[in-house]
Amino acid sequence: MQIADIRRRSRLSLRFPPERISAVFEAFDATVLARIQFAFTVSFHIIFPAFSIGLASYLAVLEALWLWKKDEVYLELFNFWKTIFAVAFGMGVVSGIVMSYQFGTNWSVFSDKAGPVIGPLMGYEVLTAFFLEAGFLGVMLFGLNRVGPKLHFFATAMVALGTLISATWILAVNSWMQTPAGFSVNEAGQFIPDDWWAVIFNPSFPYRLTHMVLAAYLTTAFVVGACGAWHLLRKTAPRRARTMFSMAMWMAAIVAPIQIFAGDQHGLNTLEHQPAKVMAMEGHYQSHPEGAPLILFGMPNSAEKRVDYALEIPKLSSLILKHSLDAPLAGLDTIPEDRHPPVAIVFWSFRVMVAIGFAMLGLGLWSLWCRLRGTLDTNAALHRAAVLMGPAGFVAVLAGWITTEVGRQPYTIYGHLLTADSISPIAAPAVGASLVAFIIVYFLVFGAGTFYILRLMARLPRDTMPELDEGPLRTAGVTPGPATANQGGHHGH
Repeated sequence: MQIADIRRRSRLSLRFPPERISAVFEAFDATVLARIQFAFTVSFHIIFPAFSIGLASYLAVLEALWLWKKDEVYLELFNFWKTIFAVAFGMGVVSGIVMSYQFGTNWSVFSDKAGPVIGPLMGYEVLTAFFLEAGFLGVMLFGLNRVGPKLHFFATAMVALGTLISATWILAVNSWMQTPAGFSVNEAGQFIPDDWWAVIFNPSFPYRLTHMVLAAYLTTAFVVGACGAWHLLRKTAPRRARTMFSMAMWMAAIVAPIQIFAGDQHGLNTLEHQPAKVMAMEGHYQSHPEGAPLILFGMPNSAEKRVDYALEIPKLSSLILKHSLDAPLAGLDTIPEDRHPPVAIVFWSFRVMVAIGFAMLGLGLWSLWCRLRGTLDTNAALHRAAVLMGPAGFVAVLAGWITTEVGRQPYTIYGHLLTADSISPIAAPAVGASLVAFIIVYFLVFGAGTFYILRLMARLPRDTMPELDEGPLRTAGVTPGPATANQGGHHGH
């Protein structure tokens, strides 16, 4: 076996020698490969915190309802979802650690220049949030019968609070990179904090935090709703499934319109502080001095500086962004071309996010209509739509993140530090090799983890008592008599 393995490896090395692998990436730019690598890893990472933030709060609500109403269904749902939370939390931690290493390997110049600002903020996230989550996570998962219901609920609430604090610090870091404030630059070119309050509560932070937390809640709501709808369609555990589905649809109906409003306010803030990003989102290559149209769909053509095949509504963009039909809006023609973000990516990712947001609103309103008519638990079409919308929150989060991060280009720190000036002195083949390794390992490890979570969701335990609307298991005339020790003696009667 060892000789055969050596021969096989020799054949592979002859077919794909290291020099040939390196040559494949020689034609690439190291900055582009490093950006692709970070985008790939952050895309995997963000879906797990987006889920765990909302799920931790959902677990706290379930346990609070159990303590209040004394209904065992809430405790059963809590035990069901806490296992899924543990798996998602673990995958989020692992994927996040990998991202932090890239600051040293691929983005050491950025780390050196921005480290005095972002380093303490990320350290505070570990101290105030991660330790809080990790400290109480074991109690939440295994301690109900050891510490008692009230102390256990406190542990669950602390885990939920920890996820929110974690999001607060990470969003403070990202928001500062988008709208930097409260700093100065020293002789070495490093960003030095002058006012920590201004650094943390920078101009975009409140909008970005609100938008992200609401997105996490909606993401979790649609996963829970899809799980409940799936089991309602299969008629397994109907009482648990009804409870899950009802709670999820309440969240969708209430939070989706709030999220649309929060997104609109975030867009207005972005227009004020990052106008080039909004220009790319709207597809405005040219300025519109007498009112800008809202381009619904089209094909951005950066070479010709126009949107081909545009389907647009005249002056509606000015109404949305400036609250006036005739308000002038500047275009990308007012910005040097080397400072333009990649328009096509930002244009389409923004539309994906908005389309999913309105689809969520539509499903929430549909569920309200069915609730009023008393068909929330029986409308199979609604349940199928909810199952299809299960992954919608993840897609919306990724689309929103792409809009935010790609729209910031060509900067890492908007207006102050270019991405091209943030890269480590590293060769393209080294970045390319690690990128290939990340892709293989991530799809294997996190693909298996995601598959396991889906298997857990499909195994909702059946209700312990039959539902009345399902009918009795046996009629009275064939109910077996009580068992006796001498069962064989009944044959003579």
